[in-house]
Amino acid sequence: MRKNREIKVIFAVLAVFFAGFLAAPMISVLVKSFTGNGEAASLSHYVEVLTGRGFLRALGNSIVISVCSAFLATALAFVLAYTVHYTNAGKRYKWLISKAAILPMLLPTITYGFAIIYSFGKQGLLTQLFGRQLFDIYGFNGLLLGYVVYTLPIAFTLINNAMGYIDKRFMIVSRLMGDSPLQTFRMTILIPLLGTLATSFIQTFFLCFTDFGIPASVGGQYEVVASVLYAEMLGSIPNFGNGAVVALVMIIPSVVSITVLHILEKYNVRYNKISPIELKKGVKRDVVFGTLSGVILVCALSMFIVMFVAPFIEEWPYRMNFTLEHVQAVFEDRQLYGVYVNSVMVALITALIGTLISYGGALVTARSTVSGKLKKVLDSIALVTNTIPGMVIGLAYLFVFTGTPLQNTFPIIIVCNVVHYFSTPYLMMKNSLSKMNASWETTAMLMGDNWLKTIARVVTPNALSTLLEVFSYYFVNAMVTVSAVIFIAGARTMVITTKIQELQYFNEFNEIFVLSLLILFTNLIARALFRRLAKASEARQNTAKIYRFSAKKAA
Repeated sequence: MRKNREIKVIFAVLAVFFAGFLAAPMISVLVKSFTGNGEAASLSHYVEVLTGRGFLRALGNSIVISVCSAFLATALAFVLAYTVHYTNAGKRYKWLISKAAILPMLLPTITYGFAIIYSFGKQGLLTQLFGRQLFDIYGFNGLLLGYVVYTLPIAFTLINNAMGYIDKRFMIVSRLMGDSPLQTFRMTILIPLLGTLATSFIQTFFLCFTDFGIPASVGGQYEVVASVLYAEMLGSIPNFGNGAVVALVMIIPSVVSITVLHILEKYNVRYNKISPIELKKGVKRDVVFGTLSGVILVCALSMFIVMFVAPFIEEWPYRMNFTLEHVQAVFEDRQLYGVYVNSVMVALITALIGTLISYGGALVTARSTVSGKLKKVLDSIALVTNTIPGMVIGLAYLFVFTGTPLQNTFPIIIVCNVVHYFSTPYLMMKNSLSKMNASWETTAMLMGDNWLKTIARVVTPNALSTLLEVFSYYFVNAMVTVSAVIFIAGARTMVITTKIQELQYFNEFNEIFVLSLLILFTNLIARALFRRLAKASEARQNTAKIYRFSAKKAA
């Protein structure tokens, strides 16, 4: 069939792309772990890294802090989601919880550390408000706070979505059977959510374990694996062999995490029909959970208040006069403003190319009759990209593309982002295309249209809202990523996140906060714009369906 030929061309393009920008770089990391800086193949780097006390201590630290952070983030996210779905709190308050809970994901993690320093440090904003320093910000405490705030949006999104698919009628059945409130809670909410709660824990653990931004600013003497990898590669004497070994060790928990996630999918409870019911009145429940949710969000977001204060103060905390000099300085500094332009340009191109690649991959697996083996290849690629930390991909690109025309260029940064974030957009597109009418292409072919016209005229308009969501996902993540690009951005190809890390060494915190605000406002505007376009697209599709149904009925 002609359709299959065109699909196979798309598959071939994707196969070449991922062979060159995923398989080859990862093989280079493996080879480098045995050969280092060009010496004969040996296990010396593995022995040196795995027997070194520093690395084993950092590995243990990473596991401990990631477990603690993942547990806390999942528990707090559950409280927020429970307030939204199982209390009679006001609609506006629930809307506020849903929006406020995801705000931290619009900022790069490297900003979190500086916000913690300027909020809870000895001269911090919140320290001055409370009259004393609440805790030591460097090491375990600072990392725990940063990681929990960082992963809370992801945990909340997972649990909030899952709660929306729980059939609340079983609560009524449980009460009619005489179960206690605790039994009802356990049987109708907790047990159906066990798979999602475990997924949330594993996903947040993975994000904490592989993050570099927060340890870079508040890690202190509490070394973690990500900071060890950075030190090995960008220290005074780079050690490629040891860095490759550390990178491979970082992948192991990721692979285990994703494997467990696939096993847990079997235990997710799915209901055939979701029936909305009026929740039982419970003033105590509503007050307790409403208050807890408010406290959680205030505590999580309060550390970012300083971002809106410090850049507009003459010299924090000594000269507290209002000024716009710091903001003006950023916009007047060609280098700093140019970094912002670079970031937006990289994010837009990443989103465009990433959306096209995700769409192409989803067309192969969801809208074609090619062999299952080819489809499994793309599913495997999505799985692999989901298991490799951004720092490891960046390191792999450093090994492969150093000395080539792609070294320290925008194209390699864009490709790195596309590969790093491929999994989620691909799965979003695949799920969307799988739900569409499977006979559209056949009907169009019988009417004389070729496959490409059918995709352009029928499938793409119906998938437009998902395409816009994918575009938004790529854009936001490309704006905030630091781990994936820290090794491959050059002096002339810096993006905001890598520039922020450079400014850290010069203690230019005002510039850091101004650049962070630019990222935040850019992402807020982008999300609002893409969401409005997606809703408009959905509305047009629904109108078209109603029109076709009415016309069919009239005929």
